[in-house]
Amino acid sequence: MKNIEIPAGVAKEAEKTYIENYEQITKKTDRLFLLAGDQKTEHLNKDFYGPDIPEEVNDPEHLFQIASKGQSGAFVTQLGLIERYGKKYPDINYIVKLNVRTNIVPVDEKDPDTRILWGVKDILDFKKVSGLNICGVARTIYPGSETEQEMLRGFEQTVYPAHKNGLVAILFIYPRGKHIEYETDPDIIAGATGIGACLGADFVKIKSTKKVKDLKQAVGASGNTKVICAGGPKKDDKKFLQTLYEQIHIAGTSGVAVGRNVYQRTLPDAIAFTQAISEIIYKDKTTEEAIKIYEKNRETK
Repeated sequence: MKNIEIPAGVAKEAEKTYIENYEQITKKTDRLFLLAGDQKTEHLNKDFYGPDIPEEVNDPEHLFQIASKGQSGAFVTQLGLIERYGKKYPDINYIVKLNVRTNIVPVDEKDPDTRILWGVKDILDFKKVSGLNICGVARTIYPGSETEQEMLRGFEQTVYPAHKNGLVAILFIYPRGKHIEYETDPDIIAGATGIGACLGADFVKIKSTKKVKDLKQAVGASGNTKVICAGGPKKDDKKFLQTLYEQIHIAGTSGVAVGRNVYQRTLPDAIAFTQAISEIIYKDKTTEEAIKIYEKNRETK
């Protein structure tokens, strides 16, 4: 692995902690496979229960089982859920989501807003009390919203104390609001990754543009802030893996944050699919190689 670019805000005594956290979630690469568990609130329960979804998915512990036995780099979810299940799953690399909203109020009815539920100090206290491996924090913001300034300020005020104490800082950024016509427009997405760099994020999570090659602009605009893409709704396995491969090798992105494409499966199937994703992100395997690994592991579970 090449030398890690340590942010200037990381205190000297916290540099070792920052490097350890970064190396753990990236597996000593500059890429990240983030298993998303924050959707339990963001999407409410419709993505966890239904006729085409295995019954076990409805239980929040399903997420922790995947994170513990699968091959993701880190598991991101809210502090409360980690508090409920963390003692049982101390081996997971956790990223704490500091804010949350539900999907009850439609975006076209009111500009999206997010308020911080927990501060970095709370996370540091929890890490000390629990002894869990809290590697970083994450927050969502919506540029274009009426509360844009508050959200920008909130993340900026999160990054410095996180870095100062050796935590990785991840920004989920989705341009939305009445002034945003196409939230996946290449210029808009590039603007979003540029904001991530300006706010000091280590990784910035975005929705992908419609054409993978159009992501190049966003990757360039982010500088040394790494870009990862949202996995989106569940899709065909090979199509998902091929898109991920192209995002990395054509556009230059640094990984993915996956929720539904992993957790809407039985546990053995989900574990096998994380292995396929991990092979592409961390080991540069091709789509065909990843599919073979998935099918082999799926058969032996």
